[in-house]
Amino acid sequence: MIKNNKIKVAYPITKRGDQVDDYHGTIIQDPYRWLEDDRAPEVEAWVKEQNKTTEAYLAQIPYRDAIASRYSELFDFPKVFSPLKVGDYYFFYKNEGLQNQAVIYRQKGLDGTPTVFIDPNKLSEKGTVAITILGASKNNQYLAYAQSQAGSDWQEIHLMEVATGNKLEDVVQWVKFSGAAWYKNGFFYSRFPPAKEGEELSGKNVFHSVYYHELGTEQSTDKLIFRDANKPEPNHYVTITEDEKFLIMYAALGTHGYELFYKDLSKEGTDFVKIFSGYEHKFSVVRHSKNKLLVHTDVAAPKYRLVEIDLSNPAVENWKEVIPESTDLLQGVSKGGGKLFAEYLKNATSKIYQYDYKGNLEKEIELPGLGTVIGFSEKETVKEIFYSFTSFIYPGSIFIYEVETGISKPFFQMDLKFDASQYIEKQVYYKSKDGTKVSMFLVHKKGLVLDGSNPTFLYGYGGFNVNLTPSFSASRFILLENNGVFAMPNLRGGGEYGEEWHQGGMLHNKQNVFDDFIAAGEYLIQEKYTRSEKLAIAGGSNGGLLVGACMTQRPELFAVAFPAVGVLDMLRYHKFTIGYAWAVEYGSSDEAEHFDNLLGYSPLHNLKDGVAYPATMVTTGDHDDRVVPAHSFKFAAELQHAHKGDQPVLISIAMDAGHGAGKPTSKIIEEQANQWAFLFYNTNSSVIY
Repeated sequence: MIKNNKIKVAYPITKRGDQVDDYHGTIIQDPYRWLEDDRAPEVEAWVKEQNKTTEAYLAQIPYRDAIASRYSELFDFPKVFSPLKVGDYYFFYKNEGLQNQAVIYRQKGLDGTPTVFIDPNKLSEKGTVAITILGASKNNQYLAYAQSQAGSDWQEIHLMEVATGNKLEDVVQWVKFSGAAWYKNGFFYSRFPPAKEGEELSGKNVFHSVYYHELGTEQSTDKLIFRDANKPEPNHYVTITEDEKFLIMYAALGTHGYELFYKDLSKEGTDFVKIFSGYEHKFSVVRHSKNKLLVHTDVAAPKYRLVEIDLSNPAVENWKEVIPESTDLLQGVSKGGGKLFAEYLKNATSKIYQYDYKGNLEKEIELPGLGTVIGFSEKETVKEIFYSFTSFIYPGSIFIYEVETGISKPFFQMDLKFDASQYIEKQVYYKSKDGTKVSMFLVHKKGLVLDGSNPTFLYGYGGFNVNLTPSFSASRFILLENNGVFAMPNLRGGGEYGEEWHQGGMLHNKQNVFDDFIAAGEYLIQEKYTRSEKLAIAGGSNGGLLVGACMTQRPELFAVAFPAVGVLDMLRYHKFTIGYAWAVEYGSSDEAEHFDNLLGYSPLHNLKDGVAYPATMVTTGDHDDRVVPAHSFKFAAELQHAHKGDQPVLISIAMDAGHGAGKPTSKIIEEQANQWAFLFYNTNSSVIY
């Protein structure tokens, strides 16, 4: 066993400026404001020095390379994702094992021979170009896909012929948060105006607008379909009903709730018609038939329901309930093969039920076990529907569901180099600070001795109505093989138990999320899974905020902290890219009613001089244009300034990487090896490699 704190760290000198701001009469110092300009030469030099310091530390952990080797072995298995039927062809992503990006294959029929359709690995030397299929034209002749680079949210839409694989010359740029809704000889999509030079990754994104692109034309001739000139901040997302009768638009002022519109495409020159005003509720249009929409919504149903809206009389009081709200969360409703498929979350695990279009329950779909399901969405005429199933110890596998017989057959099952029978996954419940009952998933070896000696990785999110459900991770077995415990609580702020659960952790209730997470750590210690000296906390994005807030509120409770791509400056988050959209979740420091609350938990502003903080490794990407790296830069600089303990506080800035999506396998393996090595070393834990 290696004793802790053997590796000494000499931190780079980070200058402190004299920037101060007046928030509603309160003066706040911001000495690292200069780090917000992540393209400035002095910031680039700072990044280089910080990375050099972090790499020097990690290189001295004796088993880091062995962990990377073991993870490469665990990760080296074929992975198949997202089958899509387009006419006679099936498209799917496949990674043979350690390829940086999954390759898109095409095969004719279920028994056809797969051939490469698009290989993103050939589009960049470092494997940093990612491809996302957006959908096929109604005549199954063309396929649209989005291409992004270095992890940025910015995308370009490209087109290919399905049968030949020939690439069209069309390129649509400045796209974020958009699909491709095919209609006639083109598609609808959403984009922002071109960014100012030098502000591509940090400038505020406004006037998200809907356009129509016709095949074979220049983007400059695309037709503007919708822009709200009076409201620059709402984002606008469009889909099209399968019969191409209506263009559906969701207008989102932030991440919480939408306004719902439709446009009748059968009548030339019609405008969008608003069905529901305000941004307090959520909607998802499932199907159209005879001027009636089936809509999944939380209106008058915090755990959601399916309603029928007659567009000739769309007032709420005239909605017809098709699938009523129940005690479990109706997470979503999809259609395929002439049926409706309702996905419920029961204690954060999936249940799938088949209904007819009138809302009559026909059957529950038998699943391999307790876990998470993705899929059950297809055209109305198909006879077979794909879905995937996964759990903590069940690798993601794809099944084909035969609508007529109700039988599921394996399409692809992953083969890994580990024995799942040696591990156990379970769900426990504990009480938070205010007495609220919170559920938590635990994964560990069977027969693990509960004596407080186990390194434990407590992972959380707690926000934006996001559900944390069971999923498989090969990386996690590095922890489990070394007698570790993985813990994942369903914190308030998430949506696992409906909209009331979500609202219990947003705005002025945000502290509940941190209390839930802290109580999870206390439960793990009380039940002797671990002790403070062995407990690590981790989370990304809003989860990075979670980690930052908890390590500043209870630094003595945790040995290690991993705030990843975190929202860490709660007073200025809304100043960059799409950050303003989160104000519905957090509140804005521009408003006096929210300022005190935000200041009360903002990780950057709650670091205190002279406190011994946990061993910390902040992580971000230099191309993160969602949660800009300035959050992590400023937090790491202030943490290094304030921290007076012996534990290391480091920052690792990934080059040519963004918020996480599209990250190449080689970078994933490196980052995960660094994480586990840092955790084991700073919890004084034995490693078997």
